[in-house]
Amino acid sequence: MNILQSVVLGVVEGLTEFLPVSSTGHLTIAEKALGLKVNDNSVTGFTAVIQVGAVLAVLLYFRRDIGRFVASGVGGLFSAERRAHSDFRLAWLVVLGSVPIGIVGFAAKDVIKGDLRSLWVVAVALIAWSLVMVVAERRGRVELEQGTVRGEQQVGVLDALTIGLVQCVALVPGVSRSGATISAGLLRGLDRVTATRLSFFLAIPALVAAGAFELKDATSGGVGAVPTAVGTVVSFGVAYASIAWLLKFVATHSIARFVPYRVLVGVVLLGLLAGGAMNAR
Repeated sequence: MNILQSVVLGVVEGLTEFLPVSSTGHLTIAEKALGLKVNDNSVTGFTAVIQVGAVLAVLLYFRRDIGRFVASGVGGLFSAERRAHSDFRLAWLVVLGSVPIGIVGFAAKDVIKGDLRSLWVVAVALIAWSLVMVVAERRGRVELEQGTVRGEQQVGVLDALTIGLVQCVALVPGVSRSGATISAGLLRGLDRVTATRLSFFLAIPALVAAGAFELKDATSGGVGAVPTAVGTVVSFGVAYASIAWLLKFVATHSIARFVPYRVLVGVVLLGLLAGGAMNAR
């Protein structure tokens, strides 16, 4: 991988990580278009590592919130007063919600890096999960109209576990981690902004763990340390801008707005694969 390729992939990662369009799916398509072997260990490692740049963007953007969560989450272990604070509860709910993807991601790592790294999988997942997003938005609209929608202060254990379990589905390229977690939050009756913020917070442990686990493959294989570093820095800058935009967007717009784009990309990709214009791996 050369520097230009790493910059392009860093931009793709930063733009798509927090939008419900699947960053891994788009990276797989971009890597294939750039002539890279999408199922090569160093390429899959690179894909995981540059996502850490997006995580750093989350840490910077939400630094005050995260600082409170960490202080309350740790301090609450020793102080009854801090345990009564909502930040303590939310901090540990994020930890709880991160457990499922840690277990499933480790157990299924060979499948994730192998069979699932196929453009056929990406195309089908882009189209199929779009239906779930539409259903989730309709459910969220009903909850809002009925006045039963819940905010961040009302997130519970079942919410965290449900969203965490659904996040595991996003290990399939094309589903979208943010699309999965936001949809799960809406289906649980959370308001769209709360579901989106939870999606950001749940991304931190999931993407950091994946990046750390794959770092060796990315830097010691055919990609190398310099392109990996460049891609990570670029993804950080682009992702930071994406976070600010998405939070404003979801406050007044449905995530189903992204469905036509997802379906279009999926259909075009299926056509290219079926016509032999592009190989699946």
